[in-house]
Amino acid sequence: MDVEKFKVKPNEKVKLRDIDAGYKAEHQDKESAQPELTKYARRLHDLQLLMYAEHKRSLLIILQGMDAAGKDGTIGHVLAGINPQGCRVYAFKDPSVDELAHDYLWRIHQAMPPKGYITVFNRSHYEDVLVARVHNIVPKEVWSRRYEEINDFERHLCNEGTQIVKFYLHIDKAEQLARFKERLDDPDRRWKISESDYVERTYWDDYQAAYEETISRCSTAYAPWYIIPANHKWFRNLAISQILNSTLESLNMKSPAPTVNIEEIKKKYHKEVEQEKKN
Repeated sequence: MDVEKFKVKPNEKVKLRDIDAGYKAEHQDKESAQPELTKYARRLHDLQLLMYAEHKRSLLIILQGMDAAGKDGTIGHVLAGINPQGCRVYAFKDPSVDELAHDYLWRIHQAMPPKGYITVFNRSHYEDVLVARVHNIVPKEVWSRRYEEINDFERHLCNEGTQIVKFYLHIDKAEQLARFKERLDDPDRRWKISESDYVERTYWDDYQAAYEETISRCSTAYAPWYIIPANHKWFRNLAISQILNSTLESLNMKSPAPTVNIEEIKKKYHKEVEQEKKN
């Protein structure tokens, strides 16, 4: 599958209504995609261990989308096979009193992945040009200047060794409503639904416009946005898995050299192991 088609080029004008949220590429269903899903999951596990061992760079994954777009599901499925000690997840909610006392990027910087780690943002600093815009939390002259501030911030992070990849999980309005109903009907998932979800849904067109400008202005060569068709959860997972694999492969990571004399250790300890086996 050519995942480059999902990447937004710098300054490319985005029209979400022209993008098929139900796109499946050459696959018909999850079963036909399962071999690839398994392959990418195994490779992602290996690449994450390599990044952790190399300890030179880090990866920041940003997940954005409308309510019920599948941010939690993406984290649970795509990253299920990696070593949790090398991965961190942050879900950004309304800022705290302490966070509001600082600039809007302060709390984001605190959560950046250290070298060797993968960090996932479930929502992110982009809420400050999305929710802040739709609900007029700050004036236009404030949120409109944040696009360039965010680009500069992400450029700095990349220069310091953090690879950034950003995903907009694209579902259509009918799919969102269907997922809300599934949550209402499922006793184990009802906790995820609230009346505010339906209230926010009335701002659908405003959010779409906000996302279009955000993605158009903040997809850069060093921190690209990908618009992922997400009506089919399995396809969402497949596309993101492939992109993450490709992103990490492009870093050309190498296992670090051993800090001890391997041959001496083999001679000393493996000889003892063989002797113990004989006894």
